[in-house]
Amino acid sequence: MSPDQTPFLVPTVELPVMLVAEVQDSLLVVVHDLNRLDGLLAHAMENLMQRFTSASADLADPALVAVKELEGVRSALRAAVTELQFQDMASQLIVHTSKILQGCAYRLASDAMGYEDGEAVPFVEDVPDRPNPVTQDEMQAGSIELF
Repeated sequence: MSPDQTPFLVPTVELPVMLVAEVQDSLLVVVHDLNRLDGLLAHAMENLMQRFTSASADLADPALVAVKELEGVRSALRAAVTELQFQDMASQLIVHTSKILQGCAYRLASDAMGYEDGEAVPFVEDVPDRPNPVTQDEMQAGSIELF
């Protein structure tokens, strides 16, 4: 190697194994909590859809069709159902964030502690390279953005 060339060094930081383990545990707890949040959102949306469907069916009663004052209620109900699409977008964000956090947790452990021969390496999907899977930030009736 000539005097003009310097070897490429990768900066490293030594961390105590217990600190790495605590950070990894915390990241995995957050992943678990995000998965629970996703389940709660899905359950709430299912309940809301059932209630909106029931209300819509009640408003479609032939005896109420001629009541013009209810048209605003019908319109508001249709808009509310459209806005429930946010659950799908929120779920995609939660899954995306969970994958990133889980990938970080396992990479942190792998880089800090390594693996011994014969030890199982946890399976983790590749960390998503896109910063955000959901690009839509508002919803309007009749509009849709596929991602």
